[in-house]
Amino acid sequence: MSMKKWMLSLTAVTLLWGATSTIPTTEAASSTKPIEVLLNAKKIQFPDAKPFQDSNDYVMVPIRFVSEALGAKVGWEKTGGQLAVSIKNDAHAVNMTVGQNTATVDGQTKTYETKIILKQNRTFVPLRLVSEGLGQTVEWDKVSRWVWIGKKEIAALEDTGHKAVSIEPYKKLFSSDPSLLKGARGNTFEKVMIIKNSDLPVKLLRDIYSVERYTASDGTPYLQMRVKTNSRAGAIFYVTPNNDTRFRYALEELTKDNGDGTKMMYYKIFSSADEVYYGIKNYRSFKLSDVEYIGFDLASKDYILLMVNPWKGN
Repeated sequence: MSMKKWMLSLTAVTLLWGATSTIPTTEAASSTKPIEVLLNAKKIQFPDAKPFQDSNDYVMVPIRFVSEALGAKVGWEKTGGQLAVSIKNDAHAVNMTVGQNTATVDGQTKTYETKIILKQNRTFVPLRLVSEGLGQTVEWDKVSRWVWIGKKEIAALEDTGHKAVSIEPYKKLFSSDPSLLKGARGNTFEKVMIIKNSDLPVKLLRDIYSVERYTASDGTPYLQMRVKTNSRAGAIFYVTPNNDTRFRYALEELTKDNGDGTKMMYYKIFSSADEVYYGIKNYRSFKLSDVEYIGFDLASKDYILLMVNPWKGN
């Protein structure tokens, strides 16, 4: 029996007889979680100064990187001891002064809820200035603490330059559970796609928004995944450098509907199923830092999807 079928059988038994352990309730996302800015559903990389929420809970973004990503030019001029900043693109012109809460947008004065500031040698402006000053649709996503600028349509991996490669060099990774090499139609995958966490969000059979570490209030570690789906999330599996795989279904008891078409799913890091199915006695010692790749089961009809584990060794 394959690991997938065995896990399905175990789930059915658990539902029939009742859960044998109490699963802790998930907590809300931490307000200290870093803010990400996405332009047309692609994350903007900030080399140093990062977006943040000020003491009044207003989102502040480093205007230079956002403006340049949008094709605008940014200029600075110091006059009378004050730093003036200008932003120009083909359609809009914005002039502002550090330390003030007003800006001139296309000749009209706009007042903002918080001041324009200089921090880490970067000019930070309130998020609303980006939408009013540069004519962009801007949306605050409180679930992931993301700023969506422009289009929210997530691109498929194939449309962002990613290419599937031959599965041959990776086959040995699945020696402990070769059933993972099989697709839903019984086909054997011949290709694999390797991505990084920074490539998310991506469009697959289910859109994957984010994959993060999560620790419950009782200290239990989980992998947290935000997906766009009307049904259950797909399973995942961990792949270690020792050609060892650990299969995991999402914990339905922890699943949270975010109310925006996405769900937050949680997966165990270590599981007693590893002892029953794989014969691993010290399964509790398994850590996310031991993992080489995080695999997404049946994420595509054409290839196996693996994400390089950003927490390896940490």
